[in-house]
Amino acid sequence: MNFLFDRLKQVLILVLVGFLCVSCSKVPSVSENPWQYIQLDTDAILADLAFTSDSNHGWLVGTKATLFETNDGGDTWQPKIIDLGEEKISFTGISFYDNEGWITGQPNVLLHTSNGGETWDRIPLSDKLPGIPYDIVALAPDTAEMVTNLGAIYKTTDGGKTWKGLVEGAVGVARSINRSADGKYVAVSARGNFYSTWQPGDTEWTPHNRNSSKRLQNMGFFDDDRLWLIARGGQIQLSESQEVENWAEPINPEYSTSWGFLDLATRQEDEIWVAGGSGNLLVSRDGGLTWEKDREVESVPSNLYKIVFLDLDRGFVLGERGVLLKYNTQNAV
Repeated sequence: MNFLFDRLKQVLILVLVGFLCVSCSKVPSVSENPWQYIQLDTDAILADLAFTSDSNHGWLVGTKATLFETNDGGDTWQPKIIDLGEEKISFTGISFYDNEGWITGQPNVLLHTSNGGETWDRIPLSDKLPGIPYDIVALAPDTAEMVTNLGAIYKTTDGGKTWKGLVEGAVGVARSINRSADGKYVAVSARGNFYSTWQPGDTEWTPHNRNSSKRLQNMGFFDDDRLWLIARGGQIQLSESQEVENWAEPINPEYSTSWGFLDLATRQEDEIWVAGGSGNLLVSRDGGLTWEKDREVESVPSNLYKIVFLDLDRGFVLGERGVLLKYNTQNAV
């Protein structure tokens, strides 16, 4: 009797899985896969990348002090090592202005180069720094802006010798922090319960309640300063104006899925890409109204954490275990 019951359960589970798979398949596939799969020799999670003034010369960072260099626009990458002693380091962000570059890392790492990465110097950071370095953006010669995982924002104009605090209070431990091109920030709380915004001139972060029951996963800015958000369960929302809380209706690019999305980026106006767990990568070419799925990428054995479009023809998706996708314009629709 127990045997028959167990068999019945197995059949029901298979039927349910089959139903869910059919539901997933309703999202149409892209006509051509524009992403080139690159497997790097590392088991690290890739965190960020940036290029110097030479569009063929770039750097890639990740956990376990992972550092790679490319001299052919990202087709091939060579591992590099920076001697940081016995510390267990995870690099979190990288940015270049011409040939001057910066790398942030955990637990308390800031690196600086003035020669395109030929040499890297460690910039000392105070033990009293609120939080750990989360990300950095190079703005001009000797000028950069760094944010910690607690939302402390600092700016240097002398190559890292001195730093000026731009916000008086921290936001608390953040799940994600993203910056707009004109210096605004949005941060998602560690548990995804709320988000906070800051813009130049503010002394404090401004908290905002999430507008649905789903916890927030990530948030960021479009080029026109409108906001986007990713919530748990594969749901996204796009703001209808630059007003912080003016949100359009929620969008579910793919219904009845168990995975979630982790990042969103635009390649050009109305072309939105979202990436997430289990190699999921989807695109909308009409501002989020309809979606297509890249099913060739779906076979890639990796969660996809970050999408970076450097310009119309250059883009990358960063994953775990050394998985990197490079946008190939020859295959683009």
